[in-house]
Amino acid sequence: MSYHAGDYDVIVIGAGHAGCEAALAAARMGCETLLLTINLDMVAFMPCNPSVGGPAKGHVVREIDALGGEMGRNIDKTFIQMRMLNTGKGPAVHALRAQADKFLYQHTMKETIEKQERLTLRQGMAEELIVEDGACRGVITKTGAEYRAKAVVLTTGTYLRGKVIMGELMYESGPNNQQPSVKLSENLRSLGLELVRFKTGTPPRVHQDTIDFSKTEIQPGDDKPKYFSFETEYSDLANQQIPCWLTYTSEETHKIINDNLHRAPMFSGAIEGTGPRYCPSIEDKIVRFADKPKHQIFLEPEGRNTKEYYVQGLSTSMPEDVQLRILRSIPGLEKVEMMRTGYAIEYDAVVPTQLWPSLETKLIPYLFTAGQINGTSGYEEAAGQGIMAGINAARKVKGEEPVIIDRSAGYIGVMIDDLVTKGTNEPYRLLTSRAEYRLLLRHDNADLRLTPLGYEIGLIPEERYRKFLDKKNRVEAEIARLRETKFKPDEEVQAMLASLESAPLQNTVDGVTLLRRPELSYADLEKLSPSPVELTEDMKEQVEIQIKYTGYIEKQLQQVEKLSKMEKKRIPEDIDYGIIHGLATEAKQKLDKVRPLSIGQASRISGVTPADLSILLVHLEHYNRVTAAARG
Repeated sequence: MSYHAGDYDVIVIGAGHAGCEAALAAARMGCETLLLTINLDMVAFMPCNPSVGGPAKGHVVREIDALGGEMGRNIDKTFIQMRMLNTGKGPAVHALRAQADKFLYQHTMKETIEKQERLTLRQGMAEELIVEDGACRGVITKTGAEYRAKAVVLTTGTYLRGKVIMGELMYESGPNNQQPSVKLSENLRSLGLELVRFKTGTPPRVHQDTIDFSKTEIQPGDDKPKYFSFETEYSDLANQQIPCWLTYTSEETHKIINDNLHRAPMFSGAIEGTGPRYCPSIEDKIVRFADKPKHQIFLEPEGRNTKEYYVQGLSTSMPEDVQLRILRSIPGLEKVEMMRTGYAIEYDAVVPTQLWPSLETKLIPYLFTAGQINGTSGYEEAAGQGIMAGINAARKVKGEEPVIIDRSAGYIGVMIDDLVTKGTNEPYRLLTSRAEYRLLLRHDNADLRLTPLGYEIGLIPEERYRKFLDKKNRVEAEIARLRETKFKPDEEVQAMLASLESAPLQNTVDGVTLLRRPELSYADLEKLSPSPVELTEDMKEQVEIQIKYTGYIEKQLQQVEKLSKMEKKRIPEDIDYGIIHGLATEAKQKLDKVRPLSIGQASRISGVTPADLSILLVHLEHYNRVTAAARG
């Protein structure tokens, strides 16, 4: 028997990284929101790597912050190490990565959620969606509590029919031995949603006091770290960073794994789910890259007040006894004690081509999905989808149009477009190579790209928006000033150029021309001609990047402009592809499944050819003429 337990505008099921962002966004946009989770102690838990960021992923965290989300602020309050990666390369691939105090991270996020107005956090196992007149209108829990809502967001992570696998041992479980969600998975199937089986894994954790760090290489944080949130200007934690350590697998490691492949569930057929290509298990790496004599292993502390270390690079589902032997074959870990065993986990995910770009399901209006349930891997990918699902659920409730981020405006847009247009046959991971406009989608300019949107939808407060406009105006003013500032080939300028091994000036040049020289930095010009207006380090960086890369940036902007014409050519949702004469059968099937909203989206569907697009464009011209005539 069920009983009525409450009415809300939006219900979010699951309080992982996607659920936290979805619930906070909906509540901050004025919706009465319920965040329902199996276990209150697992809010924003990090069942795998105790870190946030990295290539493409760090960009997403900055974008979440630029929109008004929480992940960036939360990691800035709880990091134990901050490091900018790829600094030897161009700004498009600079990526911030933080080691988290995983316990403090989840407790700080839980506190933020508990303090948020219009947001109720409650423990409960969702087992059945309430669907009335074809629309999702709430959820029923295991205890019979019936929560009603105008929209529901599913962010169930790896809990749907979760199964933990460790050698010959297999049992139903969510991550970290939590309860799995079995009945909800069955309910989704009964409603007609197509599910797929995926797999991910985690490495063993070891005791700090049993590691011989003298046999490893230290990996410190940055002396002057940058931060994920545009609001974070300084943190005491910068002076309290804890190093990570680097070691490698050995010849003995590889022998132990090869000798025990018959006990590896990946190769014995015990695992049915597809695993992540870009985060393979150690046994998979040894088999696939048999020519490599060693693989990197990072030893990462899980927090300030724990002795647990995460063995990054050693994800495995091998039996427990084999895992210990593998660990003790690695330099520095010869006498190590294992505190937790690594494992693989299988789970159900929704085939993401069943979603609109708003992350609302096509089959059931007012039902949104976000995170690993959509086939992604990683906390950052989950959080990026979470904030968009929360925004769009709130806007749906208010009768407003959905917010869809273009591929040219954010990695979040790239990820969602990839998922809903192309689908994925393995756990999807964001990579910088997936973004065709990656020079525009830099770590440093996420606020310039997305903060106006965050302000428009009500997630960026007035004061923060004023600060953002001030930064933008100062950067633009300084670039204009440098364009007008003339540098003559006098003694001071020539001496500075000589000290930098830069060719002497032959004629007077402006500051923009001078700064485009690869060997010169903004700091060099600043010594000769300081800005009359105070600029922060972030502003100076922005001035330098915009000037140095202006040619490349303009070229990408021209490409965006060209392709935006295709994005603007809208396709009606009710179009019947079956009657379009000349369309290839494969194109008809793919277009009917994905239901693209624009010609641009249609062009990215695998199996839809340029010839198919030409036929579709001709049909749309005819369709629009007929529709216009019918309207009179």
